[in-house]
Amino acid sequence: MQQNGTLYIVATPIGNLSDITAHAIDCLKSVAIIACEDTRTSGKLLNHFNIPTKTWAYHDHNAEVQTPKLIEILQSGQNIALISDAGTPLISDPGFRLVKACHEFGIKVSPVVGASAAIAALSVAGLPSDKFYFYGFLPAKTAGRQSELTKIKDLTATLIFYEAPHRIVECIDDMITVLGDNRQVTFCRELTKTFETIYPSTLGELKAFVASDANQQKGEMVLVVAGANELQNNDNEHDALLKRLLQDLSVKKAAQLASDITGAKKNALYDRALQLQRIVE
Repeated sequence: MQQNGTLYIVATPIGNLSDITAHAIDCLKSVAIIACEDTRTSGKLLNHFNIPTKTWAYHDHNAEVQTPKLIEILQSGQNIALISDAGTPLISDPGFRLVKACHEFGIKVSPVVGASAAIAALSVAGLPSDKFYFYGFLPAKTAGRQSELTKIKDLTATLIFYEAPHRIVECIDDMITVLGDNRQVTFCRELTKTFETIYPSTLGELKAFVASDANQQKGEMVLVVAGANELQNNDNEHDALLKRLLQDLSVKKAAQLASDITGAKKNALYDRALQLQRIVE
């Protein structure tokens, strides 16, 4: 009985070619076929590392046709590597159908780990990383973006988004509309590349930063956005107490005393007290 081959899911660099692993190079040289999102883009990487393996285009528009062909090759006992244009395949990239089909046909799927823009951005964002929600690309139109952002605006986990350069300004505008201009965010652009940007700020500050520099509207972008303040899901819970304390105390002292009384986090109470103070003013 013919033994099936293995589908390897191979991570490639997101910018700096030196970030590819030795395991990835060995794998790409050893397989029968490399299925890639764009053969021209991947060709540059493969040429750099002298990898002569045959490539097949595999993307969202041809997956329905190519998947059964690749499954047939795997069933013949040959191994295949799947790569995307950059980073880890299937993270906002094609490949889901092929992996799903492999599981259905009992074909082994094995990861060859490496770079991922989402995880790289999270690691430098300076925001909580114990819980995070990866959304990927928001809808292209304002109505769709705002609708999706509204669905997740109360999540307390850190939020991770990819965005295209030509939509970044409009995306930030919609985030401000739904999440507020004070929500913390770290803007990561061209990670591991020559003109890398890592800019922690609020959404309001980020809008001004990106709008003032056309270079910040180019390249690969990741937005790492703070999750909802734990108080935001139930703002009114401590409002009465904070309002009373603010009559006699500074915001800092009111937040500290409210925290001592309620057991709620001081930072969350401080942020809410600032909001209440602005409303009064």
